[in-house]
Amino acid sequence: MMTYSAQRTISASPSDVWQILTDSSKYVEWDPNVVRLEGQIALGQKIKIFTQMSPDRAFPVEVTELTPNQRMVWTGGMPLGLFKGVRTFSLEEGQEGNTHFQMEEVFSGPLLPIMRRVMPDLTDAFESFANGLKQRAESL
Repeated sequence: MMTYSAQRTISASPSDVWQILTDSSKYVEWDPNVVRLEGQIALGQKIKIFTQMSPDRAFPVEVTELTPNQRMVWTGGMPLGLFKGVRTFSLEEGQEGNTHFQMEEVFSGPLLPIMRRVMPDLTDAFESFANGLKQRAESL
């Protein structure tokens, strides 16, 4: 397995952060990595993410879990589980109305050793996502 993660304490309520995370039409306004996001973020829906790293290639994922104001999971990859990515967004209410946000993606599958060699390091992308989300939520 290969894992990337980022976390932030955000001075906003979980419901405010959740509203930002589930509004696909606004990702380009706060996530510096996203060129475009197609589809609606809802349970069972498929969305396509176009990033700065590969603006002409979509990364299709399915929203496989959705617990409002708490947890969302996006799952994507190759057929037959040859390569799989599972991205989990978690929100936890903290003290004084803050939100502890965590995003983690776990990559797995038999083709992981090959994919690991061609995949870019996603550490900076995860950090900028978390920073963008924090700035957006705290500016509302």
